[in-house]
Amino acid sequence: MAADGPRANREGEVEKVKIVREIATQVDWPCEVKTLFREKNLGCKVAVSSAISWFFEHEEQGIILEDDCLPHPDFFRFCEELLNYYADDDRVWVITGNNFQDGQVRGDGSYYFSKYNHCWGWASWRRAWGKYEVDISFWPEWKKSTDWQKKIPDFIERKYWERIFDQVYLGKIDTWDYQWTATVWYHGGITATPNVNLVSNIGFGSDATHTLSVDDPHANLPVFPLGDIQHPKEVAINVEGDRYTFYNRINIMQVFRKLMKKAKRLLLTQGLKEDQ
Repeated sequence: MAADGPRANREGEVEKVKIVREIATQVDWPCEVKTLFREKNLGCKVAVSSAISWFFEHEEQGIILEDDCLPHPDFFRFCEELLNYYADDDRVWVITGNNFQDGQVRGDGSYYFSKYNHCWGWASWRRAWGKYEVDISFWPEWKKSTDWQKKIPDFIERKYWERIFDQVYLGKIDTWDYQWTATVWYHGGITATPNVNLVSNIGFGSDATHTLSVDDPHANLPVFPLGDIQHPKEVAINVEGDRYTFYNRINIMQVFRKLMKKAKRLLLTQGLKEDQ
């Protein structure tokens, strides 16, 4: 397990970090626990990416689960089976526990394949993570290539990700996961995605780093049993599933429209109060 150091400008965080580490290391089953506890805060970009690299220095394959992600027990069985099943398949780079299809089943198996490598509970292999680039040095040239346009053919989706990757390349976003997405796409990797949600992010709130809004529709999503695992007949991206993911979860305009609706409701409520 790995943990970043306390932030110097956050009062009381030294004690909080100490308590969390004490709790996390109280493992009550037979195993060897290895730790990477940082003394100083490195931030999301460096601390998380270097921790994952440290993990894969010791293991050929495995599961990455952040502290605010609560999995269904079937998540571990799902990852274990697929880690072994696709261990030597260079097409498959990631196994995620996340499903944002709102109950829609994709494909003919217990899971389908996506270009989106959701990271609220996921698994991978050393062979894949070894190609990770935290600075995405390949981005300027790849952005101008036909390969980029072919992999992200939807104009709106492409422009959205170009803006994100531009900011990442320029060092304006302190994170690690956008780089992982860019790396997976650049190398043509795909992600195995369960047809039910297996991991819930319970870390939304004012103390969070990124997931601040408790009203976010993806906060505290319910998890469901997966059942017996049926492998899909074809290893190929489900285009409809990815389109739904982008336009219903990722697209910033979706967030903007929700904010506008909320503002409109507040204005109407305020107007009614004034009329009274």
